[in-house]
Amino acid sequence: MIRRLLALCTAAALVLALTPPAHAAAGVYVALGDSAASGPLIPNQILPQLGCFRSDRNYAHLSAADLGASLRDVTCSGAEVQDMYESQRTELGTVPPQLDAVGPDATLVTVQIGGNDLDLTGFIEDCLSILPGDPCYDEYREPDGRDRFRVATDALRPRIDQLIRDIRARAPQAGIFVVGYGTYAPRNGCWPRVPVLSVDANYIRATLAYFNQALREQAAAMGVGYVDFQTPSEGHDPCKSSSVRWIEPYVPASAAVPFHPNALGMRNFAAIVTRTVRTPAL
Repeated sequence: MIRRLLALCTAAALVLALTPPAHAAAGVYVALGDSAASGPLIPNQILPQLGCFRSDRNYAHLSAADLGASLRDVTCSGAEVQDMYESQRTELGTVPPQLDAVGPDATLVTVQIGGNDLDLTGFIEDCLSILPGDPCYDEYREPDGRDRFRVATDALRPRIDQLIRDIRARAPQAGIFVVGYGTYAPRNGCWPRVPVLSVDANYIRATLAYFNQALREQAAAMGVGYVDFQTPSEGHDPCKSSSVRWIEPYVPASAAVPFHPNALGMRNFAAIVTRTVRTPAL
């Protein structure tokens, strides 16, 4: 969910403190996903794959520590489903396919993917409205009247299914969890504090809800777990104060990319991941 923002963030990321990832003692946790999982600009950004904008304080690192697991975090900003299978180009080099990190020793795999396939961040950026005017959601209708994002979400379902199959084939003993996305707008928004018209804020909510529901349904259909970030992040959206919100607005107040989790969000998402994988409802 970060294609358009990578160039702007590269210089900022280079000045952040850099540390190698920590490893715990027992079990192998493999984290797959895009920028919602990697934690772009949240200190500390990890070498050597700096172009992935991967933080050592993202939810995978924090959950691995809680679970006492050794972590292979290959989450990467800008990743799409195809980047699970193919090398991904970043602003600072090419990284291997994420599935290369998944092996028979894995005991836990989380995967948060699909936002870039739908270009959800681009959509949110397009809905920026400094002055009251025409809503942006009308631009996302197919000529036949269908909603573009629902069409794209439904087209993504079989690819999510196949990805789960391929993870299972590589890690037959692992607990697999599809991770949903958080709440990016409250009901009716909060224009002009976050400059998205109320009708567009509601459309963003509906679009993310449909997408998250699709991820939940595909996880259930494939017999794997689902980690719900949407429900617990209600009330912690970009409209809230910096001490409350888990996702930053257009102008972040902390080290994070707009409309991505901040450090507080990652801590809370980590707690949700830890709780869910310890008490899975499969």
